[in-house]
Amino acid sequence: MSGDLAALVMELKEEEVLDAVRESLEGGEDPLSLVECLRRGMTEVGRRFENKEYYLSELIMSAEIFKEAIDLIEPHLQRDSCEVKGDVVIGTVRGDIHDIGKNIVSTLLRCDGFQVYDLGVDVAPSAFVDKLRETGARLLALSGLLTLAFDSMKDTVNAVVEAGLRERVKVIIGGGPVDEKVVKYVGADAFGKDASQGVRLANAFLGG
Repeated sequence: MSGDLAALVMELKEEEVLDAVRESLEGGEDPLSLVECLRRGMTEVGRRFENKEYYLSELIMSAEIFKEAIDLIEPHLQRDSCEVKGDVVIGTVRGDIHDIGKNIVSTLLRCDGFQVYDLGVDVAPSAFVDKLRETGARLLALSGLLTLAFDSMKDTVNAVVEAGLRERVKVIIGGGPVDEKVVKYVGADAFGKDASQGVRLANAFLGG
């Protein structure tokens, strides 16, 4: 059943997606494999949006479908979870309100055993610093889809430096236009081309 899940997400079939998730969970399918199918479907939705095959309304709808499906899956993941690998603070930086990619990364990190503190969107540099201090997290993940987010990412990294936290906190960034040049400009440690790579980076930096 899960093999069709990505296609159902691509086609925005809300009830069919939720029914497929319920049926797969009842049938004993690996919850993580279902998350991966959802991720592939969302990646295709994003591609269609970039190619103007889908519009903002479809993008918003896909995010809602994803969230509802994850709500069904997460209790099964929690029962299977082992000790926490590490703490991650994540958010979309100030001036940007895009959150689909961030939400997928947050979900995959949780599924992989990380404690995730998701601050949402349009997050000020000071809020990231406060949460890093509060939690002692050693990984900061910054998301942004707009090019104007680059300056906000840079401001956030500078705020982490000024707070005296940079030596112990690794910074990864992600978003459509992010590349190695942006990593250097922002002062981050690495960037993730997609959600799965973001999880691999988290494991690399936190020793998972």
